[in-house]
Amino acid sequence: MAETKTTLPFLLFFSSIPLLLLLLAAPTTTSAHELPTTPIAAATPISPEEFTDPKNFETLNEEKVLGPHELFGNPFGNPDDFAKKKIADDVGTPLDKEIDALLTTDAQHKVEATGTNSLTESEVKAITADGGLKVDAGGAGGGATAFQATGTTAAKGKKAFGTHLVNPTGFKGKWELFCKNTGVSSMHAILLPKVNKVLMYDATIWRISAINLPNGKCRVLDEKTGEKDCFAHSVLLDVNTAQITPLELHTDTWCSSGGLTLEGNLVSTGGFQGGANTVRYLDTCEGCDWREYPTALAAPRWYATQAQMPDGRMIVVGGRDAKSYEFIPAEGTHNPAPTNFDFLTQTTDKDENNLYPFVHLSSDGNVFIFANNRAVLLNPTTNAIVKELPNLLGGHRNYPAAGQSVLLPLKLHGGNHGPVASEVLICGGSAHIDSYTKASEGVFYAALQDCGRMRITDPNPKWKRELMPSPRLMGDMSLLPSGEVLLINGVKRGSSGWGFAREPNFIPALYNPRVKRGERFIELAPSDIPRVYHSTATVLQDGKVLIAGSNTNNGYIYDAMYPTELRAEKFSPPYLDPALEKFKPVIDAAVTPATLVYNQKIVVQFKMTDQQQVVQQANLKVTMYVPAFTTHSISMNMRLLDLGLDSVKPNGPGVYSIDVWTPPDTKVAPTGYYLLFVVNQGVPSEGIWVQIK
Repeated sequence: MAETKTTLPFLLFFSSIPLLLLLLAAPTTTSAHELPTTPIAAATPISPEEFTDPKNFETLNEEKVLGPHELFGNPFGNPDDFAKKKIADDVGTPLDKEIDALLTTDAQHKVEATGTNSLTESEVKAITADGGLKVDAGGAGGGATAFQATGTTAAKGKKAFGTHLVNPTGFKGKWELFCKNTGVSSMHAILLPKVNKVLMYDATIWRISAINLPNGKCRVLDEKTGEKDCFAHSVLLDVNTAQITPLELHTDTWCSSGGLTLEGNLVSTGGFQGGANTVRYLDTCEGCDWREYPTALAAPRWYATQAQMPDGRMIVVGGRDAKSYEFIPAEGTHNPAPTNFDFLTQTTDKDENNLYPFVHLSSDGNVFIFANNRAVLLNPTTNAIVKELPNLLGGHRNYPAAGQSVLLPLKLHGGNHGPVASEVLICGGSAHIDSYTKASEGVFYAALQDCGRMRITDPNPKWKRELMPSPRLMGDMSLLPSGEVLLINGVKRGSSGWGFAREPNFIPALYNPRVKRGERFIELAPSDIPRVYHSTATVLQDGKVLIAGSNTNNGYIYDAMYPTELRAEKFSPPYLDPALEKFKPVIDAAVTPATLVYNQKIVVQFKMTDQQQVVQQANLKVTMYVPAFTTHSISMNMRLLDLGLDSVKPNGPGVYSIDVWTPPDTKVAPTGYYLLFVVNQGVPSEGIWVQIK
């Protein structure tokens, strides 16, 4: 059994007061808007002599102080209390003046008079039709418009939304309770390769969970008083057996970030107080536990976003009061200074609304960064902003407004000929700049119902907007192996924060990016468990999605309006309809290579569950999926590649071989572990783990 590394003490910390003060001081910065005159200093090695015994590692966790947007809201009361207050300026989803012309005067009047969106089918089609939502590139989001529609599409308008499978059955998916008690409420989650377990963790600040550390272990919080914390704050969940393995965390991971390395190991960054400057490592091996370095980052990163770069580095962007970015240093070293990023200063408003920025690596090697309602492309090598992109109209999209974003599947070509386009989808959020502040006063604005979609590799990109079936914020968006996008969890009103949301959105939606606007969404089977603040969604190897978490309370509170949630469910999307089982491929892992190199043709062999099924190349694709680190409505590093196919050949009864091209380079597919799927008529196989390097 593999052992945890022991080259440095588990969880390292400065011992001298001068060094501690240096850690807490504001770091110096270099500018990201122009090429630095001198290179960024190399990471500085840290000698073991600078650290002390682990019993002193809780120094920065002693002060029980919450941030300005983590005030404790009343967790009790009536969840329908929002309906008793009439909100005069509850605009829902603002629409552009050009869209106004597509809607009848009667429709405008209906919305303005009733305060609810009861648009007809034809009116919904008018809003979602191609060419219907022309957004001015220079416009500002969230401002007043000639017409403003609120959030919920009426049932009679749902016919405007289409269906996706080649052989649709009407199956809307299925929910199953998988684990009754995960031990910790899943604030953060990621599927780990090799061990095929989901890592879940929340925060250490509450000093409580529903599972103890093994073998009587405890964290010593205060040697003078003897205060201890004997609870686990991170666990591994076996996705087949539901077995829980507790892990030992010391630094506070509250609202942190993460991603996987080339070798499939987790790197976690930031958090609260003593965890804010921390880099943590968890190897994906049986018996491994956390290694933590609390001084590795130059700036505190609370509500920051982490993403992998083409050269293997990981960038960490933003965070509360951190208008900068930096790259994770080598293990056991620390960064001397971050790089200043004025874009984050410019996009901060009275309620912030730019925390957990959306960060996606584009297929051209630039980094797409979206905060609030604005976006830029950053060159991660030169630190230069290479393009300022159009604003996304309608409102505010990042925490605490908490919309969701994905990089849509990257379509590759046989022989890797031609450029690879990158397209971003952003959905939901809030039209109001003060949705958080108002929620703290008991006013819960309707969430946004619109999405913006833009091809960021175009010479002159423009947003195209469309409507979701229902409003959503604090939800999760997951790329499915079929190439569709699942929108799940979240609420229809309010904001992120303790007790600051109402009206859970129980109904998932499925988005097909390959069909025309107006036919891209369908609604799926509802859950009956509210998944509000601090929920997660994790795509699994079998194509199901693990849904866990939800804690809008300051601690573990089980009799609240929305109780701390420890149950985990599995959701089966429509492609897992038992009636479609005959279309399901089964990959032969013994023949398909597990290690890939770039820009090469390989053979993927599979057999059909029903050997009588005739496979046609037009109905086949091979996809590669990067497991996402999910937290706070953001899925970091999530990526799906639709590989280029050359040919499909029969290779025996019900057996086929596909000649498929691996990704062309690390800009399209950063190194690391992926799940590889064969998809037939919209129905995916179970994935197999492959590593590309």
